[in-house]
Amino acid sequence: MKTLFLTNEYPPTIYGGAGVHVDYLSRALAKLMTVEVRCYGQAGREERVATTALNATGFGLDAGSYTAPKKLHPVFGAVQRCLDWNTTAIDADVVHLHTWYTHLGGIMAKLNYGIPMVLTVHSLEPLRPWKREQLGGGYDFSCWVEKTAIEMADAVIAVSAETKADVLRIFNVPADRVQVIYNGIDLDEYRRVTTTAALEKYGVDPRTPYVLFVGRITRQKGIIHLVNAIKHLAPGFQVVLCAGAPDTPEIAAEMQAAVAAAQAVRPGIVWIDQMVTNPEKIELYSHAGVFCCPSIYEPFGIINLEAMACETAVVASAVGGIKEVVVAGETGWLVPLAQMTESPFEAVHPAQFALDLATRINELMADPGRCVAFGKAGRKRAEERFSWAAIAQQVHALYAGLARPPAG
Repeated sequence: MKTLFLTNEYPPTIYGGAGVHVDYLSRALAKLMTVEVRCYGQAGREERVATTALNATGFGLDAGSYTAPKKLHPVFGAVQRCLDWNTTAIDADVVHLHTWYTHLGGIMAKLNYGIPMVLTVHSLEPLRPWKREQLGGGYDFSCWVEKTAIEMADAVIAVSAETKADVLRIFNVPADRVQVIYNGIDLDEYRRVTTTAALEKYGVDPRTPYVLFVGRITRQKGIIHLVNAIKHLAPGFQVVLCAGAPDTPEIAAEMQAAVAAAQAVRPGIVWIDQMVTNPEKIELYSHAGVFCCPSIYEPFGIINLEAMACETAVVASAVGGIKEVVVAGETGWLVPLAQMTESPFEAVHPAQFALDLATRINELMADPGRCVAFGKAGRKRAEERFSWAAIAQQVHALYAGLARPPAG
């Protein structure tokens, strides 16, 4: 049996949780079956060949002749790549889609090549209204193609039970077609380390405790709420913001202004405004007293799992799949969004949420013993529930249930 992954992100270009998922799942599945990955990248470039069972090829794009508005370039670029993926012959038994950028490609593969289509829901466009800021009218297209693909899919994988509930609430999909399969973690790679080279490289004092954020600069990740919480943080520890890849120039400027304002009144704020390597990220997790995930929408929240695997206590917003990863009072604290009633996503009460984040961070940073206990419990939970090997077995079994018998 052979699967074809269609994805925007793949090594060496990963900027979010979906890319992490594709990278690790493709490698774990390659131990069970043949895996082909078609992704964004330079045309014809081999991105990674982990084993003879895993082949990945990047497809380039020349957008130099586009005269459409800049915000629409990612949309039309996605359509072009989806077409290119299909004009290159497909010989897989199943096509597996990751993020809306690939959905049109999966639809074409299902209809033209007659193979089952599996779609993993890493996030849902209707629940990310801020994407209009990034895509303009292209947001209407991303919502349409996502709805069309989800309702056509032979199987939908939701990365959390709450994501499954969202899928069933928003789309016309039979419940038995949606299966919850969590994201995972490489427990050999993500584990506590004692080295401090990354801290020294980025100006973090290894002798002073710190609270850590890791993620993209996007509305979804709630980074601005954490920066606004800094004024409420107790003295005596650093704040390390490992935050890059802003969605838009507007949010980049907002982040710069907010961090500058915080740095003017508090010492020890370190902003690493780039995507770091995995070893560097693991080192940052390992030495943090607390990891903070202030997301306002998060189907799973793989960064929390990474922190837990590195034995770091977590303070995270109580949204989406985070509530299925972080156990309040055992591996960290969950902070409600302090929502008002008008809108479930845009009506977060910013001042109250920032204060509540700071309160929980201060509580843990003042209690190193509890941080250690939460960290050890987080590692144990990661080991027991979230290995990629077990997750690959579930995906493989799902494929087997969809495989069409040979003709004749």
